[in-house]
Amino acid sequence: MPCMSKPFLIDFPKIGASDIGFISVGEIAATIPFEVKRVFWTYHTPESIVRGRHAHHQTEQVLVAVTGRIVIVTELRNGDIQTFVLERPDQGVYIPPYCWHTMQYSHTAVQLALASTLYEATDYIRDYTEFRRL
Repeated sequence: MPCMSKPFLIDFPKIGASDIGFISVGEIAATIPFEVKRVFWTYHTPESIVRGRHAHHQTEQVLVAVTGRIVIVTELRNGDIQTFVLERPDQGVYIPPYCWHTMQYSHTAVQLALASTLYEATDYIRDYTEFRRL
């Protein structure tokens, strides 16, 4: 696994064939670098909406575009910015703690999110100025 303090792409196995279909598998330690405690998905988001706009103190996430396209922009506290375009259901992006991230979706996009923690409002850093100060 790459350095866990920076966002990175994850290629999930793509098993099958075009005549029968495919399955992709995410396994803890093999492809997902944390124990999954929460799963949620986002869908029918208008293309003009930018979601996210936050970081987490503790939560790690893997985001997958199950269908459609998702553009994810990440920023670390040191100012390092990366852009990821997810358009394949066999690829995801790892989001570490203290990583500001935004997502913009095609209207048909369905984003699957795997999170390392249960939802806790105090884990969110929603103010960009506070994020930069930390």
